[in-house]
Amino acid sequence: MLKDAEVMAMVPVKDIKVAEEFYSQTLGLNKIDENMAGVTYKCGTGKLFVYATPKAGTAQSTVATWEVDDIAAVVKDLKAKDLKFEHYEMPGAKYEGDVHVWGEFKAAWFLDPDGNILGLSEV
Repeated sequence: MLKDAEVMAMVPVKDIKVAEEFYSQTLGLNKIDENMAGVTYKCGTGKLFVYATPKAGTAQSTVATWEVDDIAAVVKDLKAKDLKFEHYEMPGAKYEGDVHVWGEFKAAWFLDPDGNILGLSEV
């Protein structure tokens, strides 16, 4: 039943207006809906829903990841917009600048204004 359904990432934020600026301007996402519950962005064939809650930024793990074709180029573009990337100590990881590398798999992480961990991956 669920194997054919699209899944949507849910991102909790404290201030919708601050989040909208970050997700629209910094990340360049296209808003496709806004209602009392929050804001929805289209990302490839998926969606990202941003909603306000006082519990925003309390997750200690990645809340959403974008699969990209050229992670180094995306990291460079986001760094040009003053985005800072996180470095995590992970067994077997090598680092190419801000990109964690495990063989063919590459990943990078950054935070939104509420401290939510967002990721990029390239396989």
